[in-house]
Amino acid sequence: MQAPEQPAEARKKVATQMNTLVCTSDVTVLVPALNEESTIREVIERLLALDFDLQIVVINDGSTDETGAILSSFGDKIEVITNSQPGGKGAAIRKGLAIARGKVVVIQDADLEYRPEELPLLVKPILDGKATVVYGTRFAHGMPPHMALPNKLVNKLLVGAVAVLYFQKITDEATCYKAFRRDILVQMNLVCNRFEFCPEVTAKAIRLRQQILEVPIHYEPRSKEAGKKIRWTDAPEAFWTLLRHRFSRFK
Repeated sequence: MQAPEQPAEARKKVATQMNTLVCTSDVTVLVPALNEESTIREVIERLLALDFDLQIVVINDGSTDETGAILSSFGDKIEVITNSQPGGKGAAIRKGLAIARGKVVVIQDADLEYRPEELPLLVKPILDGKATVVYGTRFAHGMPPHMALPNKLVNKLLVGAVAVLYFQKITDEATCYKAFRRDILVQMNLVCNRFEFCPEVTAKAIRLRQQILEVPIHYEPRSKEAGKKIRWTDAPEAFWTLLRHRFSRFK
């Protein structure tokens, strides 16, 4: 039996493959961050190591640890928006979007659940004109084995709600890894403040008659003890957001 790839080997392999896909691009990466001192440096370094042109915008959402100091060490390689108090992931993304210059906007969490080396997988279909909205699906090959059972159930229910309310079949509504053509994202007139960002953009993308393209990605879930902030208890807000934006006006 062949030994499984080690994480470092897998990252190197993915990076090599991705660098052949995209050499130059017009992409903005939005990175909301709240108290991520243990991972934020590696996330930024791995983004900067990608072999194409990025505008990296980090929204330091009221961090009280060393996140701010670590971000400062990157100088003008990145752009940083600093909030004195936490405003939530959705509000942070809206602030970042206001200064985004890329034709494509991608959301990158500040932890390491998602591999920055796979970011080109999401942006290439948009840059090639083959899609306007791309989601990185964690479930192309089934549920990740280390994901908590309540989270698995909520994710299944969310994709079911999208199918029932919007008549579009996707496998991963709540994935962090989402990419949009910027003009489409701006048209959504986002109002989210917290984790309802995901259902809001899903609802509005479909209502704007955009087909959501999904590409398989790797996912390494982290625990509450490791700093994971979203909880399965955030699910009611997600379902309500899908329902509310099924009929609300946003243009």
